[in-house]
Amino acid sequence: MGELLSHIQSVEDLRKLSVNELPQLCDELRHFIIEQTAKHPGHLGSSLGVVELTVAIHYVFDTPDDRLIWDVGHQAYCHKILTGRKDQFSTNRCYGGISGFPRREESEYDAFGTGHSSTSISAVLGMAVAAKMEGNLKRNHIAVIGDGAIGGGMAFEAMNQAPYRDVNMLVILNDNKISIDKSTGAMSKYLLSITASPTYNRIKNKMWNAFTFKTNHPNHATNFFSKMGNSLKGWLLGGSNWFQSLGYRYFGPSDGHDVIYLVKTLRDLKRLPGLKLFHVLTVKGKGLEAAEQNQTQYHAPGKFNPETGEIIHTEEKAQPPKYQDVFGNTILEFAREDEKVVGITPAMATGCSLTIMDKEFPERVFDVGIAEQHAVTFAAGLATEGYITFCNIYSSFLQRGYDQVIHDVAIQKLPVILCIDRAGLVGEDGATHQGSFDLAFLRCIPDLIIASPRNEHELRNLMLTAYQNAKNQGLPFVIRYPRGRGVLIDWHNEAQALPIGKGEMLRNGEKVLLLTLGPLSNAVENVLQRLETEGIRAAHYDVRFLKPLDEKTLEDFASKYPVWITVEDGTEKGGLFSEMAEFLENHKFSNRLLHIALPDRFISHGDIPNLYCEVGFDEDAIATKIREAWRL
Repeated sequence: MGELLSHIQSVEDLRKLSVNELPQLCDELRHFIIEQTAKHPGHLGSSLGVVELTVAIHYVFDTPDDRLIWDVGHQAYCHKILTGRKDQFSTNRCYGGISGFPRREESEYDAFGTGHSSTSISAVLGMAVAAKMEGNLKRNHIAVIGDGAIGGGMAFEAMNQAPYRDVNMLVILNDNKISIDKSTGAMSKYLLSITASPTYNRIKNKMWNAFTFKTNHPNHATNFFSKMGNSLKGWLLGGSNWFQSLGYRYFGPSDGHDVIYLVKTLRDLKRLPGLKLFHVLTVKGKGLEAAEQNQTQYHAPGKFNPETGEIIHTEEKAQPPKYQDVFGNTILEFAREDEKVVGITPAMATGCSLTIMDKEFPERVFDVGIAEQHAVTFAAGLATEGYITFCNIYSSFLQRGYDQVIHDVAIQKLPVILCIDRAGLVGEDGATHQGSFDLAFLRCIPDLIIASPRNEHELRNLMLTAYQNAKNQGLPFVIRYPRGRGVLIDWHNEAQALPIGKGEMLRNGEKVLLLTLGPLSNAVENVLQRLETEGIRAAHYDVRFLKPLDEKTLEDFASKYPVWITVEDGTEKGGLFSEMAEFLENHKFSNRLLHIALPDRFISHGDIPNLYCEVGFDEDAIATKIREAWRL
């Protein structure tokens, strides 16, 4: 740990340093983050990019009384280190450790919990309005928004309202040209036009050097010309500044890695009341060459060599593929056979493996940016014109597109194929990212087909089933699957369409029936095989489809198996357990019904094995539940 950083336990310690010591502190912070995330993986690139900005904000503003919100949240590592969590940082994202995202319950400096994008301006506007209503006109309110989040619809909505509220609020636009994949859309192009104008930047640099006499220290002359800068931008760029047109006092673009300049500018902005937007340019992965050169891969690279940046790959025997790669390769096969097949994702092309199709058919892959609502309705629009739309969205992010699933897809019975990645527990990203709720919030929507595969073959079969359903203009089709690897080394089967609504009997037995949905079926099979040595011979049926249900088969089971256990990787309220409870009640069956599901609470962060033990998904807990049922 560096000489200065070793003495920093709080922002009060930070503010004791001189301005000229801050560049050294930034170097030490960057080195500390690299060393720690090399051993304890996390979101590396974004946090490296905002070291100077983080130091400058906490140095200038009176946090936590001044409210500071980090959009998306995975850029907040330096923030956590400076606000009393340096000694805990080795536990970042670990089970029982600190979160990888800001959490209100973790620190008073985390003014607002963030994990999904584009929320900061709305939240900080609410805080600023509250301060105004209470007569607190001195408090500052700062939103740092970056990693493509400014292109999210919610950010636009908040930016549209803020100028009408007459509040003291600063939006810092951390412009690094990338979210996880390269940013897309008109906003990204607009920001590029501001920052890349050679004429503007050439004149700006010449004026700065001339009036600082090449010392790089601001003075009265540079302050005057900074105030003239917005007019200069409008003239040179051939139009007014969009942010100014909305009612923001715009400052920038500025070098986000010059901490001394950032401190000077933020001090000026702190004294300036009203609504301001400060546009800073940063490099994602700054300070680690490999991360700067490959920003997508080093967004969250896993373990790596802190000196060279080389990612550490452990040599293992052949492994099953990731579910996302099975999806990516399968949709490519369909796209080769049918020019009407298209793929859509809201800024997760790499994460969901649509990049596999994009390499061969870029004109039929649409990364719409951080815009889940738009992604769903855009898919619906394509579906009206006969396109086979595979819209891939992470489970926790689909929550943002819920109205569109109902209003734009289901009501109109459009055969959009929603592929829900990261369903169930996802691990280290914690409560904001766990895919706990999709089964519950989708099951209540009429005219949806909802299915979950237990392995890679099933995923391919369900994708083919959904494809054929869409070709025949059937109902909207949902396929949800987990993060991480599957269970089959030989995964590339000849896909076969499945009868919609039909499950599969995996094991005959007596007395107790296990009803599973999704990949936990594999753990149940392992447990049932073990329990046979104890004389427990329970039956196992993979329902495969949450909707529609094969009621005739379930009626036969009701007369044969007096005790049922549902097993699902979704919340216990609203999913398969609720579905079966309603079925038994509606048919006046008296079967005992037990369940294994996520408990009715938010699940924090940690590695999957520990989380599975916590919620009862590990094989020992499943075995205990089955033994309990066998004794009934």
